[in-house]
Amino acid sequence: MTVHTEGESNTSAQRRQWAARNDHAGAKALLRRDADAFLHQSLSSPCVSTIVKAQGIWIEDVAGRRYMDFHGNSVHHIGYSHPRLVAAIKRQLDDLTFAPRRFACEPAVELAEKLGELAPGNLGKVLFTTGGSDANEVALKLARAATGRFKTLSFWDAFHGAGFGASSVGGEATFRSGIAGPLLPGTEHVAPFHGYHCPYGQSTLEASGEACARMISYVLAKEGDFAAVIAEPMRATPVPPPPGFWKQVREACNRHGTLLIFDEIPTGLGKTGRFFAHEHDDVVPDIVVLGKALGGAILPIAAVIARRDLDVAGDYAIGHYTHEKNPVTARAALTTIAIIQEEGLTERGAQMGAAAMARLKAFGENNPHVGDVRGRGMMFGVEIVDDKDARTVAPERAERIYYRCLEQGLSFKISAGNVLTLSPPLIIGQAELDRALDIVEAAIKAETA
Repeated sequence: MTVHTEGESNTSAQRRQWAARNDHAGAKALLRRDADAFLHQSLSSPCVSTIVKAQGIWIEDVAGRRYMDFHGNSVHHIGYSHPRLVAAIKRQLDDLTFAPRRFACEPAVELAEKLGELAPGNLGKVLFTTGGSDANEVALKLARAATGRFKTLSFWDAFHGAGFGASSVGGEATFRSGIAGPLLPGTEHVAPFHGYHCPYGQSTLEASGEACARMISYVLAKEGDFAAVIAEPMRATPVPPPPGFWKQVREACNRHGTLLIFDEIPTGLGKTGRFFAHEHDDVVPDIVVLGKALGGAILPIAAVIARRDLDVAGDYAIGHYTHEKNPVTARAALTTIAIIQEEGLTERGAQMGAAAMARLKAFGENNPHVGDVRGRGMMFGVEIVDDKDARTVAPERAERIYYRCLEQGLSFKISAGNVLTLSPPLIIGQAELDRALDIVEAAIKAETA
């Protein structure tokens, strides 16, 4: 298990204290080897804990401690090691393990057809990559080819991957800083539909969203040569957009011949209570990108789904990945989608998520250190503040709460410095979800005391 909080230094006092309290000979040896073997980078290495098993909603470290995982890098919608998925992968390994790009294979074609059926509007042409960052870059290349333009507009504080192109359109400092020289040209940014470290009350969010939509419209009109707007339809931090925001952006894109790309890598596949997060906003993008959970928390695969009339780059290599049509990863994705659909996980997430959100909101109203509770489906954000009225952010307080929860067997991440970001698997049981919320509430109450 890699324990971290988004934007946190690898040498924070809280992390050192956690490591000291959880001393274990086997863990220390493995962590030492990890630190010696891997290039060090923010948010992953060096680690402060270990993992030896992942099953269902649980992860286990070398000392035998178990944690409900409410982070999972957004891959574990169906939980870890789902038996049906494991069996399907094993069968595929016995049948066909690899397909060169130029040879059609049944699992890859079936997956492309399935995604075309699920996607809205006229989205039906597909390309697979091995990760979400690559898929976003394919989408950007396709937008350039289709429009003859190269500029993009995206949000500050957004994340779209770690590649040079994905980092360029992304807006998180962690993925843009420390690299000598410029990133891609023409990658312009505006402030997001919510302010970073600002109050998230609904009236404020709506005002901020209106200002953001107007700015996007203004920039597209002023410059007139943008290939695409690329954004998460709902921030995974999480922050849902204000009502009507994406309709305004969609209309602006239509007016100026700009494509709209939705990055659904963390929010797609039912996590928000709809199969695609943008379904909440009644808007159809020109390109949608899926990833992370598509491989069922076992294998890496991502997908670009584009409008059929955008299939205009046949003479160029816009993706060209060795495992572009890998039958094993395609089988994993097909089985993951089938599990989500046949087990009713999207509907389950909507129902259980609504109840959990109501509980957290009721709790937050009476706690001086909860500034706001927000989210959709099985994605919850609890904003931790020092002063409820002023909404002054409290990163140190949030970190203390995080480690209290970790001590009680609940792992998640902190976003934007002070938002407890809880993203349980869609398969979680009601008793387990209740227990997790008990842990969170108790940890926040301890801060109040």
